[in-house]
Amino acid sequence: MNGKRMLVLWCPDWPAVAAGAAEGHSPHLPAAVFCANRVVACTAVARSAGVRRGMRRREAQARCPELGVFGEDDGRDARLFEPVAAAVEELVVGVEVVRPGLVAVPVDGAAGYFGGEYQLVEKLVDHVSGAAGVECQVGVADGLFAATLAAHRSALVERGAAAAFLAPLGIHELDQPGAERAELVDLLKRLGLRTLGTFAALAERDVITRFGSAGLLAYRLAAGRSDRPPSRRKPPPELAVTKTFEPPLDRVDAAAFIAKPLGERFHAGLASRGLACTRIGIYALTERGEEFGRVWRCAEPLTPQGIADRVRWQFEGWLKARDRPTSGVVRLRLEPEETVEGRSLQLGLLGTEHALAADKAARALVRVQGLLGPESVFTGLLDGGRGPAERVRLVPWGDPRAETAPEGTTWPGRLPSPSPSIVLDRPVRASVVDADGREVAIGARRRVTAPPRQVSLDGGEPKLVLDWAGPWLVDGQWWARDGRGVAARIQVLLEDDTALLLARMGGDRPVWTIEGMYD
Repeated sequence: MNGKRMLVLWCPDWPAVAAGAAEGHSPHLPAAVFCANRVVACTAVARSAGVRRGMRRREAQARCPELGVFGEDDGRDARLFEPVAAAVEELVVGVEVVRPGLVAVPVDGAAGYFGGEYQLVEKLVDHVSGAAGVECQVGVADGLFAATLAAHRSALVERGAAAAFLAPLGIHELDQPGAERAELVDLLKRLGLRTLGTFAALAERDVITRFGSAGLLAYRLAAGRSDRPPSRRKPPPELAVTKTFEPPLDRVDAAAFIAKPLGERFHAGLASRGLACTRIGIYALTERGEEFGRVWRCAEPLTPQGIADRVRWQFEGWLKARDRPTSGVVRLRLEPEETVEGRSLQLGLLGTEHALAADKAARALVRVQGLLGPESVFTGLLDGGRGPAERVRLVPWGDPRAETAPEGTTWPGRLPSPSPSIVLDRPVRASVVDADGREVAIGARRRVTAPPRQVSLDGGEPKLVLDWAGPWLVDGQWWARDGRGVAARIQVLLEDDTALLLARMGGDRPVWTIEGMYD
């Protein structure tokens, strides 16, 4: 079955455009948005100078020295996109924000009103360009996925021709922002499936057997079919969640604070019915009776964090827009506009008790955040780095636990496993000497000047070294004359069976310190 006829309006390079607009950067100058030191979005001017997505910051700036550099900020992108969505809504009803930079609307009713799809597209492009002052492209096709790719090419695909339109396109098109299909796409390429058409030509049964439900969804998209089966449940009205505010809510940081527990509550209500939300309506009522509303669509069932993000983004769009509410918000309502069976939310047959315990712990942490604030609960995440302290990053509970280090990054000088069981907040000074009583240092060839024989901790009694390993060298900030970026680490086993990680940092007066301890 083909998907519903959709119109998609796309603002190219929106993260880079929004970042430049927020900072007053001229749209005629090159700009790029970076995450983890790699380009995630760049303007057409930057691309003409050789900048590309995935490129390292140093290489991008080498190719384009005048490049404007900005950080990734989903809230900023959503806030600045709200006028665009509002401009579309002035002409067409049923606007759904897929993500900042992309909106979708059902096309049939509006096309009939304006005299056809071509006339609707012309009218919409002119209106959005004039009202919001941004460049946009529009595509029309059967289904959201095909319409999105049509918008990238400013194409109007005939009814029933979505499969033919998609067939010659590269398989990489399946990995749209937010879809998280990079691994699947990489596997399909390695299997020799280079286009959407070759993937769609496989038997559905074989796809399910080999790739599971995630592969089946991608297969349906590649074939130009609806992304989900046509049998959608009508959400029961009692699944909507309403929150009132006294005093009225008029700050973005306050909205971000309430978004997490509200998203948890909304998600839990759906999960208790075995449902998941794919389209969520966010509706607000102000103190003076003004009503605001927006529908967000998601390719995958929304998680509690996904719900909270969209609430926060939408509030930021409303409260910082040019036509912002004239008074604070007194009531917020979340409605499930579309639901699907929440199979992905069901607990596994093995490990059910563990999943229930994890869910209970998560609710307790959310409760603590509700009492003490969103920055009161952190969990540890192993990330990129060489030393044990560098690798541990504390992430506020509920925030994305994604590594900031680019995939495939190597860390010369990183310690081998196992890591120290105890990492000191403040390194303790130590003295390391050789058999002749001289301090062990790092020589010109980056080796220890002599095997360590004794270690004394913070001026204490010296202890005999039974065994040692290393050094692991870090040569950072090589341009600094004082050598402060140079470090060396060794492991020592002392006579009292204490195992330590020692570090010697460069600089004018390098000293040994204890970084960690092993059990």
